Amino acid sequence: MRRLIENRFGLLALVLIAMGALFGVAFVSRPAPVTQVRPQAVRAPVESVTAVCPAPAGSRVSVVTPPGAGGPGSATLSAIAAPDAKGTDKKAGEDPGEKGAVIDRPGLLWQREIASGGGPLMVDGTGSMAAGLESAQTARETSGAQRGLAGVRCVEPGADTWFVGPGPAAAEMTLYLANPDSAPADITFMVYSGEGPVLSERGNGAVVKPGGHRVIRLRDLAPSPLIMALRVSTRSGRVAAAVKAVLGEGRGADWLPVAAAPATRVVVPGIPGTAGKRELYVAAPGETDTVVRIKAVLEDGSYALKNKETIEVPAGSTASLDLSTGIGGQPAALVLESDVPIVAGLKITGTGARQDVAFTAGADSIDLGSVVADAQATGGKQVSRLVLSAPFAPATVEVRLLPAKGEAPAPVEVKLAAAHTQEIRLTPRGSKDAFSVVVRPLPGSGQVYGGRVLDEATKDGQLVTAQPLAVGRIWALVPPAVDAPGVVLP
Repeated sequence: MRRLIENRFGLLALVLIAMGALFGVAFVSRPAPVTQVRPQAVRAPVESVTAVCPAPAGSRVSVVTPPGAGGPGSATLSAIAAPDAKGTDKKAGEDPGEKGAVIDRPGLLWQREIASGGGPLMVDGTGSMAAGLESAQTARETSGAQRGLAGVRCVEPGADTWFVGPGPAAAEMTLYLANPDSAPADITFMVYSGEGPVLSERGNGAVVKPGGHRVIRLRDLAPSPLIMALRVSTRSGRVAAAVKAVLGEGRGADWLPVAAAPATRVVVPGIPGTAGKRELYVAAPGETDTVVRIKAVLEDGSYALKNKETIEVPAGSTASLDLSTGIGGQPAALVLESDVPIVAGLKITGTGARQDVAFTAGADSIDLGSVVADAQATGGKQVSRLVLSAPFAPATVEVRLLPAKGEAPAPVEVKLAAAHTQEIRLTPRGSKDAFSVVVRPLPGSGQVYGGRVLDEATKDGQLVTAQPLAVGRIWALVPPAVDAPGVVLP
C-alpha cells in the first residue's frame, strides 16, 4: 500500500477511484428531476359585458342571456354614462335620478319598444347575466326612405372595426360612434373605394369623450365611392361603431354588420334561400393586388361558380361581383381565399315592386357557440331562419329557442354534412311571440358558420334583415401568469 501511495501513478488511481465513488453515491441519491409544465391559458366564464345599441329610437330592443350560469348577476339597459366631476355616473339625456331597465333572469328574452328620440343605449351585464349576454335593435318601417326591416347586433366597444358595403355615392351611409368607457377614444377612419384609398380633406379622425357619442355622414368624409370598405380604429381608448345604409325610396335600408378582420381565408355566411340580387364586396387593404378565389357552399355541396370563380382586387381598393345567377334562391355561404389579407361582405336584395336590402359579412366560426337576441314568429307574418354551413368538415350543433313568454322548447340537434349548407325555419311550437336563439356546436363538431335571417312578405314587396352569427361572449381565455418581473413590467 505504501509503495502504491509513493508511486505517483498509483496515487492518481486512488484519487480517481475515490471521486468515482463520490459521484456514484451522488448520482444514486439525487432527487428526481422536476418536470417543467408549461402554463396554459385558463378558460373562465365572462363576468362583465358591455354593448351599445347605436340608434334604438323607434326600434324594439332585445336582451337575453342563455341559461346555465349560477350566482347573482344583472343586466342594465340605460343611456351611456359619462362620469361627472365627482367621478360618479350621470346618464346622458336622462334625469340623474331615473334608473334604467334591469334584467336579472337568464334564459328569458327581455324585449321592449323604444320611443322615438334619445341617443344610444348601453347594455351592461355582470355576474351570471354576463356569460353569453346578447342584445339587438330591430326597426320596421313600411313607407318612406327608411322602409324595410333594419336590425343590428348591439356592438361591444373595440379598437379596430371593419365594414364592407355600398359607398356614400350609392346610399346615405351614416357612421354611429359611442364611447361607454371612462377614457376618451381617439379615432381614425380609412375608406377603401373602388379606385383606391380615400383620405378626406376634412380630416379622417375624431375624438369621442367618455360617455359621448357622435353621428357622422360618410358623404362628408368621402363622397365619391360607389362601394367601400371602412376601417374604424383608435389610437387610444375604445369605441362602439355601427354603420347604417339607406339606399333611397323603394330601395331599402339596413345596418352593415361588423366584418371579420382581414385574413387570407374569409367565410361569408348566412345567405338566405330566397330570390333576389346578391352582390359580393371584397376589399384588399394592403399594398398588393390579389385574385380572390370564390367557392359557394350550398345545400347540395361546395363548388366554384361558373364564370365567377375569381374576382380581381387591386391593392388598397374594393371590388364587387354580382352572384345572383350563382347563389340566388339558394341558402349559401361563400368561402373566399386570397394570397393577401382581405375583408368581405354581401348585399342581399329582397323581391317585390319596392325592394328592401340586408347585409352579411365575413365572420368567425362559432366554436364557443352563438346567441341571437332577436327572432320573430308573429302570426306567420315575420319568419326567422337560421342558415348554417359546415364548409370544411361535418358538424353537429344544438339549436335552442328562448321565448319571451312561457317554457322553452327542448333543444334540437342539427347535423351538417361537410361542405354543405342547411336552412332551418325557426317556429317555436305553440308560440307566436318573439324569441332568442342559442346555437352550440357539440363536442367533436367541425367548424360552423351561420346567420339569422328575418323576413316579412308585404303587398309592396319583401322586407328582410340579416345578422351573421357572432362568437358568443360566454368564455374568456385568461393568459397564464408566471413568477417573473416581465409580468408587471411594460
